[in-house]
Amino acid sequence: MEWTNIFIHNPSEPLLFHTGVFLLLFSLFLIAYSFIYQNQKVRNIALIIFGFYFYYKASGMFLILLITSLSADYIFSKWIHNCKKTKLKKLILIFGILFSLSFLVYFKYSNFFLENISYLTHTNYILSDFILPIGISFYTFQSISYLVDVYQNKIQPSGFINYMLYMTFFPHLVAGPIVRAKDFLPQIKKPTKLNKGNINEAFYLITKGFIKKAIIADFIAQYADSVFSTPDGFSGAEHLISSLCYTLQIFCDFSGYTDMAIGIALLLGFRLCVNFDSPYKSLNITNFWHRWHISLSSWLRDYVYIPFGGNKKGFSLQMLFLLLTMLIGGFWHGANWKFIFWGAGHGILLILHKIFLLKFPKKIDNPIFNFVSWLFTFICVSLLWIPFRAGSIEETIFIYNKIFTDIDFKYFSAIYFSNTLLIYFLLIGYTLTLLPNTIKEFVKKQFYDANIITKFVILGILIQLFLQVKSSSIQPFIYFQF
Repeated sequence: MEWTNIFIHNPSEPLLFHTGVFLLLFSLFLIAYSFIYQNQKVRNIALIIFGFYFYYKASGMFLILLITSLSADYIFSKWIHNCKKTKLKKLILIFGILFSLSFLVYFKYSNFFLENISYLTHTNYILSDFILPIGISFYTFQSISYLVDVYQNKIQPSGFINYMLYMTFFPHLVAGPIVRAKDFLPQIKKPTKLNKGNINEAFYLITKGFIKKAIIADFIAQYADSVFSTPDGFSGAEHLISSLCYTLQIFCDFSGYTDMAIGIALLLGFRLCVNFDSPYKSLNITNFWHRWHISLSSWLRDYVYIPFGGNKKGFSLQMLFLLLTMLIGGFWHGANWKFIFWGAGHGILLILHKIFLLKFPKKIDNPIFNFVSWLFTFICVSLLWIPFRAGSIEETIFIYNKIFTDIDFKYFSAIYFSNTLLIYFLLIGYTLTLLPNTIKEFVKKQFYDANIITKFVILGILIQLFLQVKSSSIQPFIYFQF
């Protein structure tokens, strides 16, 4: 590859955290950053420029759309703050939110609406061949939260440079976490301090994220992709294994990205919010949503569920608001009925859990009940990942039918002997995912205390393992497509 290609957008080669190109470019940037980070103004501009470059490498000329959208939202935030008339202030907020959503609706949902209108009216609308701008779902939600927080006087509008850095900070720009202004803006105004503790934590998170994404997720994705791409060519047992693969893959992929994002941000002197907290250890579905994609679930709570009325308008309406919130969360993930099905499934499970707590308010805490609760929650979550990965609702139903009616246990031994390494990766992946926190903290401490030579040896082993198990092409992060 010619060195000039680093300045050219290539849709098939986005700038990913776990690639050698990013490692080289970020290392060079870090060297330059070490000379300027104490000058806040220069530091901020440098981070914005690198953020623009990072986004351009991911999404090409959609960089212009990003700049346009963010600049408009900044102007709206100023108008909202300066407006003294309550009704006009609210009108500006609504217009600002609709303006932000208009780009998301156009690029992500136009074909969905046209397709369904065509079906209902028996017409034949021509669908457009849209390319979805990378990260548009994330930065749209983040800009909306900024406008609402300014409207509610939770934050003061920031200067343009600080605002652009908040929105374009590249570790979270294309796949989250969704960062709140109240958490990030104060960090911009403080002097950047890099200490040994932060650097150790950063390298630990980046290493952990690399293991999750580049080694575990990308390897088991090869089996999941082969089964989900042609579902009618596989048995129920193979679909069950494939579903377990995807359940582990999506966690390792997304939480691995988040770990690397938080680690990279720490090396730059900023701390992003925790986005995952061992979600597959959850004992109920409510707890799962307190642990999974925390920045999105808290965003939906604060900017959708509570504005609907939350739990202040009676139990029946609370259940309705809960279901609507999860439907919106599902639709946010993609313009397809399968995502609405996924959101509805989680909404119904949340409602059932609320009803259970109403009927049995006294907490039940014994090992057998906890295990059954965990197993039930894990099974429900795993089954609901199937529509998330399947090509359509029809394929989802087909896979469910295969799993529930076409399981022949003699196939499992055949799967084991023909995919032994895959089974080992599944066992290792789930073991690491479900480890007690005490063991995780012990491993973290050992990593912190290790000398630099040991860390480089670990890194070398991981890179060699990655080269041995990787597929023919670098796999993008799953959440890039949302």
